[in-house]
Amino acid sequence: MAQKPLRLLACGDVEGKFDILFNRVQAIQKKSGNFDLLLCVGNFFGSTQDAEWEEYKTGIKKAPIQTYVLGANNQETVKYFQDADGCELAENITYLGRKGIFTGSSGLQIVYLSGTESLNEPVPGYSFSPKDVSSLRTMLCTTSQFKGVDILLTSPWPKYVGNFGNSSGEVDTKKCGSALVSSLAMGLKPRYHFAALEKTYYERLPYRNHIVLQENAQHATRFIALANVGNPEKKKYLYAFSIVPMKLMDAAELVKQPPDVTENPYRKSGQEASIGKQILAPVEESACQFFFDLNEKQGRKRSSTGRDSKSSPHPKQPRKPPQPPGPCWFCLASPEVEKHLVVNIGTHCYLALAKGGLSDDHVLILPIGHYQSVVELSAEVVEEVEKYKATLRRFFKSRGKRCVVFERNYKSHHLQLQVIPVPISCSTTDDIKDAFITQAQEQQIELLEIPEHSDIKQIAQPGAAYFYVELDTGEKLFHRIKKNFPLQFGREVLASEAILNVPDKSDWRQCQISKEDEETLARRFRKDFEPYDFTLDD
Repeated sequence: MAQKPLRLLACGDVEGKFDILFNRVQAIQKKSGNFDLLLCVGNFFGSTQDAEWEEYKTGIKKAPIQTYVLGANNQETVKYFQDADGCELAENITYLGRKGIFTGSSGLQIVYLSGTESLNEPVPGYSFSPKDVSSLRTMLCTTSQFKGVDILLTSPWPKYVGNFGNSSGEVDTKKCGSALVSSLAMGLKPRYHFAALEKTYYERLPYRNHIVLQENAQHATRFIALANVGNPEKKKYLYAFSIVPMKLMDAAELVKQPPDVTENPYRKSGQEASIGKQILAPVEESACQFFFDLNEKQGRKRSSTGRDSKSSPHPKQPRKPPQPPGPCWFCLASPEVEKHLVVNIGTHCYLALAKGGLSDDHVLILPIGHYQSVVELSAEVVEEVEKYKATLRRFFKSRGKRCVVFERNYKSHHLQLQVIPVPISCSTTDDIKDAFITQAQEQQIELLEIPEHSDIKQIAQPGAAYFYVELDTGEKLFHRIKKNFPLQFGREVLASEAILNVPDKSDWRQCQISKEDEETLARRFRKDFEPYDFTLDD
């Protein structure tokens, strides 16, 4: 029998507004059924008079749910938390303590850290130190069986949590928050991390806790910052969620990656920053995002234009693509381009029939400017490449075909995304996938399946040689080329008897036709593709 999930509520700064909070909780439970726990982060007590709290403390009023709270974040509220190891504050309201691990009867594991960061000694009673963070990690992370914890509760945000993620609004995560909390989250790998203090709601895209292709898959982390109770802007201060303790979960189910998962925001060059030191996250321009070379132990930083340029008052102008060192057969402005093969032109990319194609409608997606690989493309070019891929899938599907996309970034100077349609009646997607894997094994090529949601830029660095296949289902295969690689590998697989059954076409040079015939095929493709041409919408 499957384990029944626990139903939990998390809350931001209460600031002494106990009636507003508990009345809201009662209303939620009346509508949606009872919850098991309420977890409060941030300032539980406020600077207002204590009359409201006295009613709960003396039992006149009672919290409608078992409530666990963090400790003081300022000197003014230290008086409410008499026992540093935790204690009952009122019926159904418990102070967890300065730091520690709470394990429920269900096996749910909650790590908590009260207060704000302090690097000074002696540490104030409302703060935590590098030693506190180090001791928490030592308690948990030193065993080989450690996989992570279910929930992490802190009052401050972790510094840099916005790296690689969605916008955190007005909160600058490169300046706000605690680097020690970032380090703790990096080590503990919580499935959920709740924080407050910034008086706003921010649910970050989930981030992964492993390095793709280098480490076994691990569960993702969801960071949620909550606003203050009863805020006039009606920002979200209560968060409801269900969770099965990780100890009771099937391993495969636990490590499933959400479709919108991102890189770990705290990772520094693929390595952890030292405890007790400020985490030196990569320096970011306002409109740039950085990833790291996952194949290098030291990690080399590279830039990829991001999409969140609106956050900067002076967004950068799009950089001009690099110019080829010499003649290029595929730069659209180049005299070497065989323009009669061009069948569609967008803003940043164009489509051209493949010379010596595997079929009459074998096309290439090419950047107009000079880029060597997908890894080097700017954000706006990537966006149009994806648009072309989606459009071609619809176009070929209407003609009873599925398409295979591959890129060989090896002994090539200009990016060429090969798009080869395969009649649905010929082969299933599984047949195509098996053909690639089987032929790779025969040639001792390590062809790895990578997560469908993964970005090739997270796996390969500019200049790295690789071969990459994308199937119509979104499944992806990747090979990092280290020495030699058969130049016609992609064509050979698709030309094989198992797929298109045209083995004589595995070498494009054997498939060339006259320029007149090429022009005829190009005219036909343009006419057929016109109903799907998104460039006409502008």
